[in-house]
Amino acid sequence: MKVSVIVPMRNEAANIERTLTSIRRAAHAAGVDHEIIVIDNGSVDGGGGIAERQGARVVPSDGASIAALRNLGAELSDGESLAFVDADMEMPEPWLRLWMECTRAGRADLLAMVHVPPAVAPWYARIWGHRILAQRAIEGFRDHLPSANLCMLRRTFEDVGGFDIRLRSGEDKDFTLRLHAAGYRLLSLPSPAAIHWGYEKDFGEWVRKEFWRQSSHGALLAKGGFGKLRLLRFPLVAIGHWVADILAIVALLAGATALALACLALSLLPSLLITFRHPLNRSLAVLPRMWFMHWLRFHIGGVAVVTGLMGLAERRVRT
Repeated sequence: MKVSVIVPMRNEAANIERTLTSIRRAAHAAGVDHEIIVIDNGSVDGGGGIAERQGARVVPSDGASIAALRNLGAELSDGESLAFVDADMEMPEPWLRLWMECTRAGRADLLAMVHVPPAVAPWYARIWGHRILAQRAIEGFRDHLPSANLCMLRRTFEDVGGFDIRLRSGEDKDFTLRLHAAGYRLLSLPSPAAIHWGYEKDFGEWVRKEFWRQSSHGALLAKGGFGKLRLLRFPLVAIGHWVADILAIVALLAGATALALACLALSLLPSLLITFRHPLNRSLAVLPRMWFMHWLRFHIGGVAVVTGLMGLAERRVRT
């Protein structure tokens, strides 16, 4: 079986060689025929040249969404299996062998390896990577998975129409939720983990990326239907954080200290519950920082959700 590996890229000169080397190593270890297609979204750092020297087929595609880049790679490929890998991922050597075993045994329809940052990453990147590991610490099936690395048969990809090019972000959640709804089995393996070398280099970058990641909720809600609890949960809790904060400030200014403390507790409690939900988070070295990161994420998400809904409403008025 031939595996077509699609790697969307934009200005990843620092990481692309490591990524492509790890993909080739995994393919050779699995003994599978393969091709690597890099869809280059207007890189200006020389990453395309590095990919070509590594033997990848590089296809320019300026200005496209990440979903469109992945779909283009799938369209240009000819493998029976498709693997989508981000350009900053170092894949473990057994990766494609595990996928081949899954297909031969009929064990799963999609495979994703947990990805974690390297030890050199700053604390907030390592804590956020720890969150992913905690959520997926046990091997098992999920209703959705991130697209940092995904393996599937071509017919599986085509059955649900690929990624939705209308989504700026969240296209992976939308794609894998559609697969799950169609009855496909999405397997997550915690080990061996992929290494995410594209970690945030400063805290401001983490905030900007998190805002971008949460900015698709409006479009996902509009597409999936506002009645779907699975999609409504995060936006409602995120907006609720801001409501609780505002009520706490108003109550404090009005001299209602008890009410202010109660509203503050409402803002802090969801993040604590999410942190405690995973046993890996409960050590004193991890818990307070993870709690803070979840709390901050909800606040960033609240702004992103409202901004996204406003932008969606404005686009609908124009059309």
